[in-house]
Amino acid sequence: MPVDRLEADLRSAIAGEVDFSARRRAEYSTDASNYRVVPRGVVAPRDAADVLAVREICAAHRIPLTGRGAGTSVAGNAIGPGLVLDFSRHMNGILDVDPVARTARVQPGVVLARLATAAAPHGLRFGPDPSTHTRCTVGGTLGNNACGPHALAYGRTSDNVVEMDWLTGDGRRFVAADDPSVVDGLDRFTTANLAVLRTELGRFSRQVSGYSLEHLLPERGHHLARALVGTEGTCGLALEATVRLHPASAAPALAVLGYDSMPDAADDVPNLLPFKPLAMEGMDSRLVDVVRRVHGNGAVPALPRGRGWLFVEMAGDTVADGLDAGRLLIAASNAVDAAVLPPGPDAARLWKIRADGAGLAGRTASGGQAWPGWEDAAVPPERLGRYLREFDDLMTDHGVEGLVYGHFGDGCVHVRIDLPLEDRPEEMRPFIRAASHLVLGHGGSPSGEHGDGRARGELLADMYSPAALAAFRAFKALFDPDNLCNPGVIVDPEPFDHNLRRPAALPLPATGGFGFTSDGGDLSRAVHRCVGVGKCRADDGFMCPSYRATRDEKDSTRGRARVLQDMANGSLIRGWNATEVRDSLDLCLSCKACGSECPTGIDMASYKSETLYRAYRGRVRPISHYTLGRLPTWARLASPVAALVNAATRRRAVARPMLALAGVDTRRSMVELARRRFTASTADPRRDGPAPLGSIVLWSDSFTEYFRPGPGHAAVRLLEDAGYGVEIAAPGACCGLTLITTGQLDAAKRRLRDTVHRLGGHVAAGRAIVGVEPSCTAVLRSDLTELLPGDPRAAAVAESVRTLGELLDAAMRAGWRPPRLDGLPVVVQPHCHQHAVMGYDADLRVLRAAGADVVTVAGCCGLAGNFGMEKGHYEISVRIAEAGVLQQIRDHPGATVLADGFSCSTQIRDLAGIRSLHLAELLDGAGGSGAATR
Repeated sequence: MPVDRLEADLRSAIAGEVDFSARRRAEYSTDASNYRVVPRGVVAPRDAADVLAVREICAAHRIPLTGRGAGTSVAGNAIGPGLVLDFSRHMNGILDVDPVARTARVQPGVVLARLATAAAPHGLRFGPDPSTHTRCTVGGTLGNNACGPHALAYGRTSDNVVEMDWLTGDGRRFVAADDPSVVDGLDRFTTANLAVLRTELGRFSRQVSGYSLEHLLPERGHHLARALVGTEGTCGLALEATVRLHPASAAPALAVLGYDSMPDAADDVPNLLPFKPLAMEGMDSRLVDVVRRVHGNGAVPALPRGRGWLFVEMAGDTVADGLDAGRLLIAASNAVDAAVLPPGPDAARLWKIRADGAGLAGRTASGGQAWPGWEDAAVPPERLGRYLREFDDLMTDHGVEGLVYGHFGDGCVHVRIDLPLEDRPEEMRPFIRAASHLVLGHGGSPSGEHGDGRARGELLADMYSPAALAAFRAFKALFDPDNLCNPGVIVDPEPFDHNLRRPAALPLPATGGFGFTSDGGDLSRAVHRCVGVGKCRADDGFMCPSYRATRDEKDSTRGRARVLQDMANGSLIRGWNATEVRDSLDLCLSCKACGSECPTGIDMASYKSETLYRAYRGRVRPISHYTLGRLPTWARLASPVAALVNAATRRRAVARPMLALAGVDTRRSMVELARRRFTASTADPRRDGPAPLGSIVLWSDSFTEYFRPGPGHAAVRLLEDAGYGVEIAAPGACCGLTLITTGQLDAAKRRLRDTVHRLGGHVAAGRAIVGVEPSCTAVLRSDLTELLPGDPRAAAVAESVRTLGELLDAAMRAGWRPPRLDGLPVVVQPHCHQHAVMGYDADLRVLRAAGADVVTVAGCCGLAGNFGMEKGHYEISVRIAEAGVLQQIRDHPGATVLADGFSCSTQIRDLAGIRSLHLAELLDGAGGSGAATR
């Protein structure tokens, strides 16, 4: 049947969203695996009735059907050639939490973190907690029998399912629980396969490969629901599920045990299991080194000596109980060094490293790209040390490397390996086959929690007898006789080296824009950093503000990366000017948060800028690129007549047509020019004689120079008071920010070369450069070296750049004390670029030392430079602000509002009617006359 007929039938039959566009198909062509399978279309059902109708239409058209949650599946089990059903979009409700029965009834698209939040007030939790729990869905955990660190105490997903509302491939709907009679022939199947079920399945806790049919045995309760968990969508779809909840430990302690090596740590696991830990995770020191290299030494708390660690969580009703349990465990261990941490920020930071493991391990210790593929093999815990030693030898023999971590208490090992998929994908097969033979030789399972999917389905023939494989095939036929559900997975699987994404992508070498030096000068390599872990879909942090507003995969960093990856492939999306590329990047705010928050190091702001550069090079650009993109030039030209310009633009009859002509939404207000430029109104420095903390140079960026000189003047006074000798850089040093965000990179590089020349003398004299505007400061700290790679002067300038907060924090360490703000309530909107590039911790330390009562907005203001000003972006810009800074302002009436970024302060003024303050103004005014006013 033609695609258009299928699409038409779906649109007429369901209330949910139907999308057959090339862009959408690209976004859903892969999950967190190595594979690319382009679907015919994507459907986001609104309810169970939609799912039933979709199944019926797919059956009529003979189109396969694949269910999908957050798309974090590592084995390729959430992609398929037919229709992909995205349950996360609408079918994401928590229908009931029963604290007495300790159960929850949920739809398949509910995120695990939301379920945890709903259960927490009752002192309960859902046991399985994979590292992607902030974005993965219950349906996904049901699909691959997910586990996570706490499966050691609470079991796998299959151990935590009470019943499921199940839809089979041939349209039957029933409640799957512990009654096998709901499926004709299931009792006969179990009787006929008793020997296989008893001898080949369920041998140890992390035997996830294949179907978990041992749950059908009479001694295991004939539990059909548990047997269906882990079938990876090949036997039907869960429309609802009732899951078991567990009492949460009130005060778990974290014992950190150091060993000379990871195998040594694994050897100690059997000694520690009798202490009944809640979790026991292995962590390679090289993984921790990655965190230190990317985020600095301060990102990792002090750790015991060792090259490998066990993170062991011990239950406690009180903090003292948990600490005592941790000490007893340490006393029985063979660790070379150890410590026990109470619940708190240090323990949380260590768990965060573990949670980000999949992304962090995406780069090897030497910085190369590492891939899934042999992602979650498991062996019985008593064999783990020997397995790791032999696995390390195997990697050496094949010339590959990877960073090992994982659920050591269960014998489950995670590792991503630098298989040469880019240029020698044929080397994948011999390594994976050898690794499979190794793990099976230790009585293990190629999959310990992620399922088989396309990555390991072929290996089932190595692990199981022909009788077991026949049993899997017969079981699937009971539920999906026409092979409609996720074909090519588990039963009659495709070869594991088919449909690989990376080998099909062409190089996109740097051509005059960004250098992409960390990716060998290749944008294709850069965008393939995104392996799909999906942290951009989580609710915490700053990343992907537009996704938070729309909940559409299109607006996630991952979705955009997938479209750019597909453009590099060239078979579905073609060229920099493709409509699909433009639409994908349209709502990217270039907030840069992905650069620091995504553990893979993706930098969508740079990729967007580079794409605009290549798409419009030599072509007419959108009008906003000439107006907003060249704002510093227009400001410089208009500055001598600022009073006249301001008087004219304050009249809406004048401002509205000007805004419209400039490509700006007419609901925005005109920004006003300063009556006098910053450098024209700066008094001579007040300090006589040498400064105790040395001389610095305050750089007047374009926003401080032409629009908001107040923070610059306040910064001079504050820095002098702190003990610095302040010099003012001559005007004209522009970072080219607005040119960069609009992709005018040739002009931006000319500006930056001039700026490097202007600031170079100060740097040579050993002076730090302090920026007032966070976004401009971030350009000099990061984009400068990527746009001028190999220029030692640019590198020297970047190394010398400091924020105001960093200098004041250093002054505090030297004995200076900030002006008092005791008890002053302050709502802080950190600028996204500062958060991403420099961090905001130093500013917070200064504010708290001053005594301020600080509430920090966890997200973007929504304006993001030119983004929120442009036509077509106003509504999304306001929606982002409403959920972030505006909500905090409403929740804290009368609080001073702090927003260092010019765009942040503009957004707050436009939407809240409040004049916010810069950190310099707040401290310079000591919370008095500088308080924000309406």
